[in-house]
Amino acid sequence: MLPPRRSVGDLDSCCKHRMMITSIGRSLRSGITNESQQILIDMTAPTHSQATWQALPLSIAPSIASHSLSTPESLQIEIDQTTHRLELLNFFHIPASSSILEIGCGQGTCTVVLGHIIGEDGHVDAIDPAPLDYGAPYTLGQAQEHITKGPLGGSVKFWQTQLEDFLKETGDKKWDYAVFVHCLWYLDAPETLARMLKALKGRVNRICIAEYAMKASEPAAIPHVLAALTRATLEAQRPDSEANIRCLLSPIDIKNIAGDSGWKVERETEIVPHEGLQDGGWEVGDVKSKSSLDDIEQYVADSKMKVVLRSGREAVVRAVEGLDGKKVRTMDVWAATLVGTD
Repeated sequence: MLPPRRSVGDLDSCCKHRMMITSIGRSLRSGITNESQQILIDMTAPTHSQATWQALPLSIAPSIASHSLSTPESLQIEIDQTTHRLELLNFFHIPASSSILEIGCGQGTCTVVLGHIIGEDGHVDAIDPAPLDYGAPYTLGQAQEHITKGPLGGSVKFWQTQLEDFLKETGDKKWDYAVFVHCLWYLDAPETLARMLKALKGRVNRICIAEYAMKASEPAAIPHVLAALTRATLEAQRPDSEANIRCLLSPIDIKNIAGDSGWKVERETEIVPHEGLQDGGWEVGDVKSKSSLDDIEQYVADSKMKVVLRSGREAVVRAVEGLDGKKVRTMDVWAATLVGTD
């Protein structure tokens, strides 16, 4: 199975902004009361997570990717996937020594990045309900076993289970962060996400989410947006679907569900993936294939819906033709951290 399905804010600009605020505070300090000075200090002092979090250079992606099971032919794919997840985690600001509950870990593409970030004093519980014999060229079971037997094995543990069952089995155990990275579209319905977020109340301090934004800042990513819409429309006609796009949740959908489930957005951003990320090309190729037409005929009974799906596929084909041979890009990604509303 191909790895599961981008520039982050300018850190230099952020640092200069903080220096400016501190400078202004010093110039004002002589004209304000001691009480006001303390308020100013409290406002500019870094939080615990800010004090202990450090951005990681994307250049370490090959080193982290080496922890994953891959063939010589697929190693570059792992590096590109790892690079993307480093960009996401640099936005999440997860500090070393954190305890993390990763939901929808798959073959561990994001797990190895989390394991690297938290270090020896942190821990990742990575859960996924998928069968361990699922996936190619390596199964989930093989990929996960390879990680646990490697240098990160002491910090990472995999669990084949549903989130709600896992939370029941672990009693009152709590984590600093829950992480959902490119797994929400695998869910069978919006209600499933609502149940999961409600179940996490009181068990984690923050939730980190990343999913596709349904937006293409790069024109070459437009085919990916169209392909996702077409695939999701097809899979909505199949109650037993096991495709990688079953529930096309947009950022607005996710935020609304989170709000109704006791969570609110603390920070959010949109990231334009680097050119090497292949997910857009994979999805577009799948929709363009003849098997996509076969699926429409096999799984869709309504004649009007068949026309809609064939037209959606045609839109993808035409959009790719409009690129004049340029590579299909992956659409923008929305990322956010959530905190409880209570």
